[in-house]
Amino acid sequence: MEEQAVKQQMQELIAQINYHNQKYYVEDAPEIDDYEYDMLYRQLQQLENDHPEWIQPDSPTQRVGGAPLNTFEKVEHEVPMESLHDSFSEEELMDFDRRVREVVSDPVYIVEPKFDGLSVSLEYRDGLFVRGSTRGDGLVGEDVTENLRTVRTVPLKLSRPVPYLEVRGEVYMSHESFFKLAARQELNDEKPFKNPRNAAAGSLRQKNPRITATRTLDIFVFNVQQVYGEELHSHKQSLDFLKELGFPVPPSYKACPTMQEVIEEVRRIGELRGSLGYSIDGAVVKVDDFSQRSLLGSTAKFPKWAEAFKYPPEEKETKLLEIEINVGRTGVLTPTGIFEPVTLAGTTVSRATLHNQDFITEKDIRIGDTVVLRKAGEIIPEVVSVAAHNPDAEPYRIPEVCPSCGGPVTREEGEAAIRCTNPECPAQLVRHMIHFSSRDAMDIDGLGPALIEQLVERELVASPADLYRLTQPQLQELERMGEKSSQNLLQAIERSKENDLYRLVYALGIPHIGLKAAKLLAAHFGSMDAIFQASAEEIAEIDGFGGIMAESVRQFFDLSSTAHLIGRLRDAGVNLLSKTVVNDTRFAGKIFVLTGTLPTMTRAEASAVIEKLGGKVSGSVSKKTSYVLAGEEAGSKLTKAQQLGVPILTEEEFLQMVD
Repeated sequence: MEEQAVKQQMQELIAQINYHNQKYYVEDAPEIDDYEYDMLYRQLQQLENDHPEWIQPDSPTQRVGGAPLNTFEKVEHEVPMESLHDSFSEEELMDFDRRVREVVSDPVYIVEPKFDGLSVSLEYRDGLFVRGSTRGDGLVGEDVTENLRTVRTVPLKLSRPVPYLEVRGEVYMSHESFFKLAARQELNDEKPFKNPRNAAAGSLRQKNPRITATRTLDIFVFNVQQVYGEELHSHKQSLDFLKELGFPVPPSYKACPTMQEVIEEVRRIGELRGSLGYSIDGAVVKVDDFSQRSLLGSTAKFPKWAEAFKYPPEEKETKLLEIEINVGRTGVLTPTGIFEPVTLAGTTVSRATLHNQDFITEKDIRIGDTVVLRKAGEIIPEVVSVAAHNPDAEPYRIPEVCPSCGGPVTREEGEAAIRCTNPECPAQLVRHMIHFSSRDAMDIDGLGPALIEQLVERELVASPADLYRLTQPQLQELERMGEKSSQNLLQAIERSKENDLYRLVYALGIPHIGLKAAKLLAAHFGSMDAIFQASAEEIAEIDGFGGIMAESVRQFFDLSSTAHLIGRLRDAGVNLLSKTVVNDTRFAGKIFVLTGTLPTMTRAEASAVIEKLGGKVSGSVSKKTSYVLAGEEAGSKLTKAQQLGVPILTEEEFLQMVD
């Protein structure tokens, strides 16, 4: 195909896909199905793979996120991103109206929802997105351009080439995306975000834009900060203008000529809170006319032409009928309160988490009590307090056995969580399987979370050992598993049998035992049988192990379920011997710290070389550090090494030492 024809085809595909993105994500009016969209996207990807020099900045493929960032550059806002004065009652809104009317006559107000997210600035030149930044303190923010490119509702190219435009919006996470993220965090044994606002803020400030891209953020744009080449005279006109350019604007922005109409609209938005798919914490009232805004001006902190009305949290009393214990995918026993149904923030609530035993004890929650409920962040029901005890109620204690498998539970010192310790507990199966097959563990390529969930749902696996009994006909019955993909997966499972022992030790998911500890354990004892026979005292003698780690290993291998699992893995032909033999010990007693991006090696590759030669790799710099191996964009670790006088190596110098 001729060069011009290829470029033309790429531009047409970009225009088509961006049009369908606008219809799907912004207007909620898709015109094609997912398969047709995927085919268009794949066609564009193929052309860009063949001709990377012609990739356009507004291509939808550029939303995946670039290279990780070392830090965020500061951005000075030419137009301050002011905060708003808050009102908490209708009387305070009336006071705001009186202050406005002292300066201007017959103001018209625009009322719109107040979104609960992270405020950002977006800048465009000739219609193309060029920079995005956080609000910061209103005068100086941080450059998060690459992260904002991953937000699917941020237009990369406007519908017409405005010479320069800066807009303000609110990045948020929908309730659906928040719950999906929380489920993923639970699977990965990560601490979940408390609410969608924290999740949005944490996701937008990720150093790695590729992580931001997985978080499914969205944006509403509600202000024009600066514009060249366009005359705007009112807020409503500016919102219409933004909508025309392709921005997602507030779903409602009503013009109200009287304060009574303002209050009615504020009430209407408040009644909608529970039915929206995203969080709002109030309504914003703004003077519409820009010339009137200029007359009103601003205080040192707030514009005088706008006011935020904050909705008070709705609280109601109800009766606690029972406490149900759920076992999460990480083995944590979570108590859930079952209540007489009550309406809160527009939805019916009959369940709420009681978090853990400490929470129950602190509030003295008992079955049969009358409790006060509210919705935290307008989304998650929570118990605020006990209004009245049931006279016959006893203090509640979480059971001492797992309700899913009947196995023993434990509470580690310093932790609030109570966990089931059974490695074959059915409630933890999906999470265990994901960890077992992950890259640092058994490294079973092609066995991702979605496929594992299918295997569990079809009851094809009830233990990691069952992976080694899967057949091709069984796999081909699963969604998106044809003959070739099922063959590849079976080959990957077969290859995993030959892994070094440390991978299997790590794959078992022993509490407090990470990858480094698994390597130390496997190298020290040499076989799975030797680990089984070792006492806690013998394990604690390993350099780098502490008493808690040693006791955790001993408790894990004392479980009958662990012996059963290892026995089945042995029968399947999985290697139970360490292959780590250190013949060259030139780095014995040396501690290395890696920082930055190395020219030709990954950190994992460099770490493997160090450990093979008897050295250790640490995550932090101290006086005990022997060398810091530093690449490009090395950060605080390099600075600390320089302060402490620790020798700093380039990759070339490191390779000379190895050679």
